[in-house]
Amino acid sequence: MSKIKKAFFCKSCGYESAKWVGKCPACNEWNTFTEEIIHKEKSAKENWKSIPAGQSKSVVLNEIASEEKQRIITKDDELNRVLGGGIVPGSLVLVAGEPGIGKSTLFLQDALMMNELRVLYISGEESEQQIKMRANRINIAHDDFFLLTETSTQSVFQEIKKIQPQLVIIDSIQTLQSSYIDSSPGTISQIRECTSEFQRFAKETQTPVFLIGHITKDGSIAGPKLLEHMVDTVLQFEGDQHYAYRILRTTKNRFGSTAELGIYEMTGTGMKPVTNPSDILINQKEEQLSGIAIGATMEGLRPLLIEVQALVTPSVYGTPQRTASGFDLRRLQLLLAVLEKRGGFHFGTKDVFVNIAGGLKIEDPAIDLAMVFALLSSYEDVPLSQKICFAGEVGLSGEIRAVNRVDQRISEAEKLGFENIIISKYNRTAEKHKGIKVQSVALIEEVYRTIFK
Repeated sequence: MSKIKKAFFCKSCGYESAKWVGKCPACNEWNTFTEEIIHKEKSAKENWKSIPAGQSKSVVLNEIASEEKQRIITKDDELNRVLGGGIVPGSLVLVAGEPGIGKSTLFLQDALMMNELRVLYISGEESEQQIKMRANRINIAHDDFFLLTETSTQSVFQEIKKIQPQLVIIDSIQTLQSSYIDSSPGTISQIRECTSEFQRFAKETQTPVFLIGHITKDGSIAGPKLLEHMVDTVLQFEGDQHYAYRILRTTKNRFGSTAELGIYEMTGTGMKPVTNPSDILINQKEEQLSGIAIGATMEGLRPLLIEVQALVTPSVYGTPQRTASGFDLRRLQLLLAVLEKRGGFHFGTKDVFVNIAGGLKIEDPAIDLAMVFALLSSYEDVPLSQKICFAGEVGLSGEIRAVNRVDQRISEAEKLGFENIIISKYNRTAEKHKGIKVQSVALIEEVYRTIFK
């Protein structure tokens, strides 16, 4: 009998070592090595001359026909957007998110809506009855939808040969197990081997495969980092379970942009795509309140108008507090330093709390100007007009810098009924906007004198 062989794998990058080491030599992470059982067949020593010729052969690049693959357009416009225009045949897509966020619901719903495709949904976590209950709640009929509850990849591929599906969804990759690896499901070697098997299947048969994955407690995708490199597209499903809205974000895409975003609303009958998110991100209030400003931001090619909230209060304790939700805390401290230095506002004795309404996390620097005037509105306790919005980056000298795609931001504000938008003086608008007044300014002081006069 052959001896049981063991090896140590880095949980961060998948690096293999014969013995345990404290620091990974590949990714320099500490205490990430775990022991796993592996099985390798003994092979005779051979050099490259003794290797027999294989079936694959190289081709001249100029002889390869260049043709655009026809994408599979789903009935979910938000999913089409984040994938770059639809599902590419033969692509391997990894979808990750927190437990209970709605990953299974979303992709079961999308699979049921694709009536023109033969779909195989593989579940290693739930029983057939549980999935049937969810499908009844979604209430979408699909006559060519097959369900398989199995964790062995060999059994899965036998079923795939019989059914010959046009789309495969696996929920989840951490529950699958290959007989070629002796370790238990969910280990690094098993995840890597199972993903590799489905990668070969997708490329050889041109069948798109969706892998639903777990995330760790720190928010990263469970399994080796190599898993993200093996797949074609990585989608992150985000959102607070206490909010009704969910965000599908692209973090890697070989066939499109990585800056796209899809927004869904969790309802009793499944995930409902939000076609106009600016309406839900701006709260309609009967009375004006201080500390609230509207900013025009971009998520990929989609303009969004979001509500920025700020609260400035006298500091009770010696050290003032700085708390930010949905906004970079270091960016907030930078803006406060600019207001302190260039504007003479004494934020050093104030507690500052800021929030992006709707549970979004914004990284667009164009939101700076809206954040500054939300802070000033709360500082002066003077409400801003509900018909004004902002789009501009704030520099360290207090200047308002130009932002990209300003015409799309202005058009979105005009569509939602805003009467005035403040942008940088250095932005050049290519279009004429008759329904909204575009005010170009160079310094924060100019806007302050206009609003708080």
